[in-house]
Amino acid sequence: MRGYGFSKYTPQQINKGGFDELLKLFMELLNYTAGDAGEALQWMNELDKQYKLTNDKYGMGDFIDDLKNKGYLNEDQQSGEFNITAKAEQSIRQSALEEIFGKLKKSGKGNHRTPQSGQGDEKNSERREFQFGDSLDQIDMTQSVHNAQINHGIDDFHLTERDLEVEEMDFKTLTSTVLMIDISHSMILYGEDRITPAKKVAMALAELIRTKYPKDTLDIVVFGNDAWPISLKDLPYLQVGPYHTNTYAGLELATDILRRRKTHNKQIFMITDGKPTCLKEGTKYYKNSIGLDRKVVNKTLNMAAQCKRLKIPITTFMIAKDPYLQQFVRDFTETNGGKAFYSSLNGLGEYIFEDYIRNRRRTVR
Repeated sequence: MRGYGFSKYTPQQINKGGFDELLKLFMELLNYTAGDAGEALQWMNELDKQYKLTNDKYGMGDFIDDLKNKGYLNEDQQSGEFNITAKAEQSIRQSALEEIFGKLKKSGKGNHRTPQSGQGDEKNSERREFQFGDSLDQIDMTQSVHNAQINHGIDDFHLTERDLEVEEMDFKTLTSTVLMIDISHSMILYGEDRITPAKKVAMALAELIRTKYPKDTLDIVVFGNDAWPISLKDLPYLQVGPYHTNTYAGLELATDILRRRKTHNKQIFMITDGKPTCLKEGTKYYKNSIGLDRKVVNKTLNMAAQCKRLKIPITTFMIAKDPYLQQFVRDFTETNGGKAFYSSLNGLGEYIFEDYIRNRRRTVR
């Protein structure tokens, strides 16, 4: 019988107070406290008072003991301060990856077609006739023999070029990516926390590359008055500072890093919420936060043009809605020949993941 059957919905009971549930909350809070375990635990105590996260059988003290016993937390015996471990840092990255990557629809993973051919490493469902220059590894021998039987009969069996059928293959290119994160003071202005989503995306992207594309490289550059690289283990502790926005310095450092990479495909992802407002001239800083300073803007656009000459596209993820700032991003993108997304904080991760996967997937033709 076709159709749908309906039954009474019984919601699953949430196991309050369990270690796994509390661990998820703890990992999330660590993102907002910049890796400060003591502050995160204080927040959990306050939340426990308000929402009764624990119960009489399993209290917050039991949870802290389990964190230490399971290797997520270290306690300084002299000061009594808590610090997260490398295991906890990895768990934060994995949680960020599950949160962001889980939101992507399968149809969102587009492919980037290219006229160049190469040896693929993943078969797909498409089939076509053999063409001169195709690799022998791509020939589907079972289907090709089947075609020959149909075309010529069993009694006069022979195999011709027209009988050969080829399996299409996806060619995954090796890619070197630099992720630039704006840590200027405006990333926490106006009551909006913009640094935590940016930091979470960086951790998730790093974990995706480490687990799914281990041959790719990801470097992370932060920029304020200056720019400097940070390691993967530094990400949970990243905070904004009393900085202006030296976009030029960030791009210059990112370009220097990519020049040293031997991969053919290189790209820069830049997460920012504002305009460039700073340059370094010798040992002094040239700053102007009022409007768009022609001197700062022109030098930044020149750097975008230089990246274009080096065949390094820049994808800008703009998390601000001011029309004049968006106009700057359009000019910047046109100069570089890259792309720009005007993203909300909630959609930032999905945009970056879709674009990263789209850029690195190429279909053999």
